[in-house]
Amino acid sequence: MTTIVVLFNLKPETVLEDYESWAQTVDIPNVRRLPGVSGFQVLAARGLLNGDPEVPYSHVELIEVDDMEAFRGAVGTPEMQAVAAQFQAYALNPVFMVTEPLA
Repeated sequence: MTTIVVLFNLKPETVLEDYESWAQTVDIPNVRRLPGVSGFQVLAARGLLNGDPEVPYSHVELIEVDDMEAFRGAVGTPEMQAVAAQFQAYALNPVFMVTEPLA
């Protein structure tokens, strides 16, 4: 299974509560129902394991994809392009990493 890991900070002008509300009502439900997606989580970073509250990224998305071809087709639809544009309005330079398990 492929996991897409998205690391990002919110833009300085983004109100945290607005982003979190949008994530819960728009982003999470839409991504979870995409063909090829078997799981999706949005995580808020609270600090580093060593106790340091300063984190390099404030948020992480984990998109579990069991059919990459279906997923790519689904994210190309006008509906999902609109969701992606909304995400880009909140996120500052998100990093999208495609990962595979080692074992």
